[in-house]
Amino acid sequence: MIPVIVFDIETVPDTEGIRKLYDTGPDVTANELAEMAFQHRRQATGNDFLQLHLQRVVAISCAMRDRDSFKVWTLGSPEDPEQDLIRRFFDGIEKFSPQIVSWNGGGFDLPVLHYRGMIHGIQAPRYWDMGEDDREFKWNNYISRYHARHLDLMDLLAMYQPRANVGLDDMAKLIGFPGKMGMDGSQVWGAFQNGEIVSIRNYCETDVANTYLVYLRFQLMRGIFNHEQYEQECELVRSTLQKSDEPHWREFLSRWS
Repeated sequence: MIPVIVFDIETVPDTEGIRKLYDTGPDVTANELAEMAFQHRRQATGNDFLQLHLQRVVAISCAMRDRDSFKVWTLGSPEDPEQDLIRRFFDGIEKFSPQIVSWNGGGFDLPVLHYRGMIHGIQAPRYWDMGEDDREFKWNNYISRYHARHLDLMDLLAMYQPRANVGLDDMAKLIGFPGKMGMDGSQVWGAFQNGEIVSIRNYCETDVANTYLVYLRFQLMRGIFNHEQYEQECELVRSTLQKSDEPHWREFLSRWS
C-alpha cells in the first residue's frame, strides 16, 4: 500500500522579504510592512491577497494513512523556522514516495512551497522527478496537473475549471464533516501577531482531517471503497482522534455528525 498523505499549509506575510523588495529601513515594523504590501495589492487587484512568493510558511499539517495506521500531526515545533518545516515536508516525500492529496494544493500550497523552498535552498529531487531518475514517474509524477501522485481534490472535482471550484468548508459540511474550526485563512496573520502559533497549527490540523475525510468520500464515489470499507476508514479516523485529549479534536468530534 502506497502511503497517502493529505497536507495543508498556513502562511503569513514575509515581512522581511517585503522589507527587501520595498527597500525600507530597519525602523519600519512588521505590521507596517505587511500593511504596505496589502495596500499595494489592493491598488493592483482590488484585494489584499499577497503574491505567493511573499507568503511565509508557519505551519504544515499532514494526515497520513499507511498500511497499518492513520495519524494527523503538524511538522516540527512552533519554534522551528520556515526552512525546517519545508525541508521536513520534502524529506517525507523523499522517504515515503507517497500519494499526496490536497484541497487547492496546485493553486496555492505547492507553488508557495516551491518559491519558499527555492529561497531557502532546499533540495527535493524525488518531488521534482518527472521520469529522469524513475521511469515510473514519467507517467505519474507530482508535477503534472493531470497525474494522481499529487491529487488536488478541488481541482479535479471542478474538472479543472476555476469557475466550478468549491471551498473546503462548504464541501465538508455538506457531506457531514465538521468543516472549518477556530479561524479561517484570513485570520491567520492576526493570530500570528498575537503569538497564537499553537492555535494556527491546530486549525491547520483540522483542515487536513476534513480534507482526508472528503478524500475518503471521493474514494467511495470512484469505487475504490465499497460502503463497508468507507465506513471502516471513517471509523479509523474517529477512533484515532478519540485517543487525543487535545481540545481541538474534542470539538472536531463533537461537530462530526
